[in-house]
Amino acid sequence: QVQLVESGGGSVQAGGSLRLSCAFYGYNYWQYCMAWFRQAPGKEREGVASIERDGTTVYADSVKGRFTISQDNAKITVYLQMNSLKPEDSAMYYCAAQPSSGGVCYTIAYKYNYWGQGTQVTVSS
Repeated sequence: QVQLVESGGGSVQAGGSLRLSCAFYGYNYWQYCMAWFRQAPGKEREGVASIERDGTTVYADSVKGRFTISQDNAKITVYLQMNSLKPEDSAMYYCAAQPSSGGVCYTIAYKYNYWGQGTQVTVSS
């Protein structure tokens, strides 16, 4: 069984930064692809970024150049560094995991088996 616990959300002004953390609890962490999704009220869940076991990353166009996904294998934690935040980045952010296939893992929500409870990010203008 896998449990994901997010932290690090909060309220910031536009242009500010936040770092989200996702702690992985369970076995065989190295066999999972990890990703961040977000969902704003009234909108569909959107893939933000993903990272494969070999470090290959994928980003949504809306966050490229501003967000960075990374992993600390020693701490079994995945991070999402968010810089130059915009009001449209406001959403509930979720961490998710899916078994790694060895190729690039994209942010396709239905492929992810495990989800965290979410952490709220609010960006004011």
